[in-house]
Amino acid sequence: MATTPTSDSQILGVVLLARHGDRAGFYQNASDYTPSNTAITPLGNLQEYELGQQLRSIYLNSSSPSFISTINADIVSDAQVQVRVDGGGEGGVIFNSAMSLLQGMFPGTLDYKTTLGNGTTITGPLGGYQTVPIESVEPGNDVSLEGWTSCNTFVTATNSFYHSDLFKQKAAEHADFINALPPYLDGRPVALQDMWNIFDFINVQFIHNASFANALPPTYLEQARDLANFHEYGIFSSLQLNGIGNIAGQTILPSILDGFASIADSKNPRKLVYEAVSYKPFISLFNMTGAAQMNPQLAGIVNYAAAVAFEVLQPNTGGEPVIRFKFKNGTDDEFKTYGILGSTTDVPLSTFVNTLKPVAFSDLPTWCKVCNNTQDRGCAALALANAQTASTTSTKEFSAVGAGFIGAAVALVTVAGLLSLLSFMGLLTFSRGRKVKSYASDVGDLCNRCFTDKVADDPP
Repeated sequence: MATTPTSDSQILGVVLLARHGDRAGFYQNASDYTPSNTAITPLGNLQEYELGQQLRSIYLNSSSPSFISTINADIVSDAQVQVRVDGGGEGGVIFNSAMSLLQGMFPGTLDYKTTLGNGTTITGPLGGYQTVPIESVEPGNDVSLEGWTSCNTFVTATNSFYHSDLFKQKAAEHADFINALPPYLDGRPVALQDMWNIFDFINVQFIHNASFANALPPTYLEQARDLANFHEYGIFSSLQLNGIGNIAGQTILPSILDGFASIADSKNPRKLVYEAVSYKPFISLFNMTGAAQMNPQLAGIVNYAAAVAFEVLQPNTGGEPVIRFKFKNGTDDEFKTYGILGSTTDVPLSTFVNTLKPVAFSDLPTWCKVCNNTQDRGCAALALANAQTASTTSTKEFSAVGAGFIGAAVALVTVAGLLSLLSFMGLLTFSRGRKVKSYASDVGDLCNRCFTDKVADDPP
């Protein structure tokens, strides 16, 4: 259920998450979600461009109540804006979507110009076209935007879900519908386990193929969507915050929290963070923040060009900043405010951080451990480095102890040799029950000091 936001606060900045726009067909392996290639469509570019325009009207328009006054609204400032884009599975689609969104948000302007030393004024091409720096987050180098990729624990949990009683019951309840699908799937696998791929194929064909759309029975698209929502929410969510199903949310959270910190810091110029992603982080984050539990219609696959806005606001009454959660489910929807973390009003920043930071991670060592992976995404190199470090540490520890024993042994042999020499020279005699002569005691004291000094000088 959407809530009505209050206006007794000033917006400091916003962290945005947006799904890519319309694309061509796309296939994912049902167990590990290994993706196929795909491409954005003109419709997808338009959806993202229009989303960018809407975001501009909300956050970069001086007449808007949500205007971020500390951002240069016309000429983009690199220091004020951060853009991170998932460069993985649907990478080309997501990257191109981000380009289109940014053009809607920061359109060309004749003010984008410079004057050369010879007095000539140069305006950017295409009416002052502006470029915004984009960080392409490659899954092989950074786990933050695709925490599930190559995650063995995630694969195990996915397969366990497919074998659960709940999943089997759902398949049985909808067996008639599933068995009626083959004529519309062009030979693709037909089972509840494949429902995401089934829905995506039907959806893409329905949008782009008039003959298919006309032949498809009226309720089939929505039935497929409903089962796909069940399928994906069951995989990309967990009851526990640190459950493996939430990994898409766990790994993106650090960058969201960093964005909050930057925005809340008056000395930091960054006030707008935009992360372009697939649908998966939305599902996990909606589950982890409680948005899906409080608003069941959010428990599923978000539409193309869907967007979340985490607004960071400063209450007029003072105190710490608060977080307001807004969401629009695609081009045909409008931003609405939803409750999160059990609250129907804005949530204190500290509450958000304290609740979710303990389960947030995007560092490689933690990911390798959580995902039980020693081979992929840098885990092999990390495992080798750890093994070499352990070996070096073990060698050093042995050397310290061994050196002490070896030094002691050398000292004892030296003492024994010296005593033998003294005895041979008649300076020292041994007898049962008798003490050594006084000058022999002096030599013994000297040798004891030699032994002590030797041990003290041995390297640790």
